[in-house]
Amino acid sequence: MDTLTLLWIVSVAFTGLTKAAGVLPDGPLNAAVGETVTFSTTLTPQGTQIISVNWKFGTKVIFTFNGVNITAPEYEGRITYFMSTGSLELRNVVLNDSGEYTVSIFLFGESPKPGNTRLDVLVKVSNVVATASSTDLVEFSSSVSLSCSSSGPSLSFLWLNSSSEVTGSDRVQLTDGGSTLTINNVTRYDQGPFRCNVSNPVSSDISNLLNFSISYGPENITLTISPSQEYHVVGSNISLMCSAESRPPAQFQWFLNGGLWSDGAELRLVDIQESHSGNYSCQAFNSRTLRYITSQPASVTVLARVANVVATASSTDLVEFNSSVSLSCSSSGSSLSFLWLNSSSEVTGSDRVSSLMEAPLSL
Repeated sequence: MDTLTLLWIVSVAFTGLTKAAGVLPDGPLNAAVGETVTFSTTLTPQGTQIISVNWKFGTKVIFTFNGVNITAPEYEGRITYFMSTGSLELRNVVLNDSGEYTVSIFLFGESPKPGNTRLDVLVKVSNVVATASSTDLVEFSSSVSLSCSSSGPSLSFLWLNSSSEVTGSDRVQLTDGGSTLTINNVTRYDQGPFRCNVSNPVSSDISNLLNFSISYGPENITLTISPSQEYHVVGSNISLMCSAESRPPAQFQWFLNGGLWSDGAELRLVDIQESHSGNYSCQAFNSRTLRYITSQPASVTVLARVANVVATASSTDLVEFNSSVSLSCSSSGSSLSFLWLNSSSEVTGSDRVSSLMEAPLSL
């Protein structure tokens, strides 16, 4: 029987009837392959006189101290023992180091101090890749499924939209342990970038970014007229602009009094005539969403300037209290209004003064 086994039997003889007091903290301890783990006891160095220590992995004794350090051959070069506390360091851990570890510590003048804990050795997370069922989407119509794959055990998945965590909702479902994210009826705010953060107890890694092109609109259509005024003069120029929120940019058509007039976001009317008067509206169309929207009509009134104003009289040689006279006013222009003046005073209707169709004046 070798010395290591004999020392373990001796310690069992002392501790077999002793209920564990637990000098090791609650586990499990987690470590990545290749890392170093320290099994720290709760003992303090001051005033502690350790007589003997036995460390065991499963049923196998891996280290014993009884005045001298004895390490199991297969652990040579991997174990460091801390005499002041009975703690043990295990270096370059491998997957097969996962399991239950127990210790029995014998102090001078005290009952034995047992303890146990568990070590889980895990492979680090790697090869995190995020994919999407589609990246070209239509707002309110399309749904998309994002998948996250990774190497490593005991994985947890967290999806991020930009820097915000994505959680489940009426439109958003997380399935397959969180590795699959489904977004129904996407909105423009779902464009991303999305990424997947994968972690296990010993490491974490993050995926590539996923961005989406989300078509939306048109909406919030606006029609503006420049110059903005109630009336426009024959021969002048008018510019009408149409805009709408849309992705991709909307296509525009112009209508005059309900009839198709022109295409494009801008309608320029040059050397306008009275025939250009009417109600103008624009319509925006998105070829990706197949949606359209029409603006409220805007009225354009084109008037000719007043010109060639001529006043005539039926007679100019009159007799007081006996004669009557008719004055006529003619002019070119549109939507004309007439005002008669006697010297600088406005002439208004009375028993003696009447007008016909605003232009003739009878006295």
